[in-house]
Amino acid sequence: MNDRNVLEVIKSKANNLSPRLGIILGSGLGSFIEEIDDKVVYPFAELPGFPITSVEGHTSNLILGQINGVEIAVLQGRVHYYEDANIDAMKIPLETLKSLGCSTIILTNSAGSLKSNAKPGEVVLLTDHINYMGISPLFKETGNDRFVNMVDAYDPSLRDAFSKLAKKKNILLHEGVYFWFCGPNFETPAEIRGAKILGGDVVGMSTVPEVILARYLGLKVVALSVITNMASGMDNQPLSHERTIENAKKGMLDLKKLLVNFLELLSTN
Repeated sequence: MNDRNVLEVIKSKANNLSPRLGIILGSGLGSFIEEIDDKVVYPFAELPGFPITSVEGHTSNLILGQINGVEIAVLQGRVHYYEDANIDAMKIPLETLKSLGCSTIILTNSAGSLKSNAKPGEVVLLTDHINYMGISPLFKETGNDRFVNMVDAYDPSLRDAFSKLAKKKNILLHEGVYFWFCGPNFETPAEIRGAKILGGDVVGMSTVPEVILARYLGLKVVALSVITNMASGMDNQPLSHERTIENAKKGMLDLKKLLVNFLELLSTN
C-alpha cells in the first residue's frame, strides 16, 4: 500500500483526530455511527486501495470521531471474500487503521446461531474461530512474519473486559467459536451439522480473514457476532440477506450498549 497517499487524504481533514481503536461494522450494523461525535467521513472511493463493497447493509465509509472522549476509526462496511475472491481485500484498510494509531480492533458481524440458546437479536462474544475454507490472506506474503501465531487471536484480556461489562450492565452475552464459510450462498443443513460436530457455535461469511490480517499486523482483536438467524436446518424460517439485515438492526441495541460502555471504560484508563 502507498501509506503516504492514503494518510495524506485522511489527515487533510482529520481535525487532528488520532484514533487508538478501530471498529469494523458488519451487515446491518452501520447505525452505530449515530453514537460518534465530531465525525469526519471518508468514502472508500476517495481512499487509494480501499475496496468498495457490493453488499446491501454495508456502506463503504471510513469514519473518524470520538465516543466518551475516546478517539476511534470505524470502517462502516467490509468487503467479503465471496465478492471478488480476493482473500486479502481488507489488508489496506487494516494497515491504514494501524498507521493512524490504532492498536486494537473490534470486529462485528451478523451470524447464524448453531446454539439453541443463542437466539436472533442476541450477541455472541467470539472466543476462537474455525477457518473451514483453509485459505489465508497471508498467502502472498513473504518472510517469517507470515507464520502468525493464532493462539489467543481473540485477546483474552479484551474478552474478559467485555464479559465483565455485560454482567455489570445486565446485557446477555453468549460466548462461542465462529465457523467461517465463504458464501455467498447460505450453508446446507448437512454443512451446519458438520460445523456443530467440529466445534462451531456461530456461522458466518466474514471476520476470519480480518482477524488473521490484524494479528499479522500486531493488532489486538476482539469480535462480537449479532445473531440474525438460526443456522440452516435449525428452524423453519427461510434464510435471506434481507432477513439478516432486519434482524441485525433488532440486535444492534445490545451491541451499541456494549461498544459505548466499553469506550467509556477505556476513557477512564
